[in-house]
Amino acid sequence: MIFSSILCTVVTYICVLLGVAFFTLLERKGLGYFQIRKGPNKVGVMGLPQPLADAAKLFTKELTKPTLANQSPYFFAPVMSLILALLLWQLYPSESISTYFIWGMLFFLCVSSLNVYGTLLAGWASNSKYALLGAIRAVAQTVSYEVSLALILLFVLLICGSFDFVKIKHSSEVVWLSLLMMPIFLIWFVSCIAETNRTPFDFAEGESELVSGFNIEYGAGGFALIFMAEYGNILVMSLFTSFCSSDSIFSFIQLSDTFMVIKALFFSFVFIWVRGTLPRFRYDLLMRLMWKVFLPVALSGLLLVGGILYMFYILH
Repeated sequence: MIFSSILCTVVTYICVLLGVAFFTLLERKGLGYFQIRKGPNKVGVMGLPQPLADAAKLFTKELTKPTLANQSPYFFAPVMSLILALLLWQLYPSESISTYFIWGMLFFLCVSSLNVYGTLLAGWASNSKYALLGAIRAVAQTVSYEVSLALILLFVLLICGSFDFVKIKHSSEVVWLSLLMMPIFLIWFVSCIAETNRTPFDFAEGESELVSGFNIEYGAGGFALIFMAEYGNILVMSLFTSFCSSDSIFSFIQLSDTFMVIKALFFSFVFIWVRGTLPRFRYDLLMRLMWKVFLPVALSGLLLVGGILYMFYILH
């Protein structure tokens, strides 16, 4: 039993890393066509082996060791970021999961909150003012949008009445949560973009003012691990967004998991679409959006939904 669980976990992580590799290819192809160019198309057939070639190049390059960096945390930070990104995939809401979490929602909040420490450690340990400034930006941004993510998850907990992701998935097959709370769903998706430090909220990697930000001192394998952690977080947030809005029609024809994966791919493509469409925000507008728009709307909606559910229980 233990061996099968370990084997399932290892296979899951290998599949996730392969998915991350080819998602980078999808992003480069998508941005290429958005900008009326081809994107990678020289390596192999239509550029399909390009992610494997990039991975081979990065992991065979010489590992840089900045003289002034704090060596141990400098090398540990990318590993920590990737481990935390992979841990979230233990919550995949399938009937054949290797590890079953009754308190999956709390596990998600804990692990996603720890993600900021990988970025902070990378920026501080690099001993560079540009890296440190990018890390401080990322901390303020991530902590702010964690608040809106937690409040929006309370909506799901109130409606579904469970911390278990599998039970939440079954509940969302009865009622399509994203249509029930469309404004809150939009706030959730924007918060996911901000949480993963993606355009138009990529202040931790602002090339124009920070010379690549918190990862400026990283190259070769360290940069690859940070890159993989970022894209792993994008895919897992897209997955959680999709399973909270599963369609009841597909649950009757045994295609709910397939439809969930298709929607996860759609939401992950929207991340690319947003990057190719929108310019970067100003930092003060980012903070204003969270504390003066998202927070009041989320709290008001939470009070409304809580009041309606309370009245429903009183009447029944």
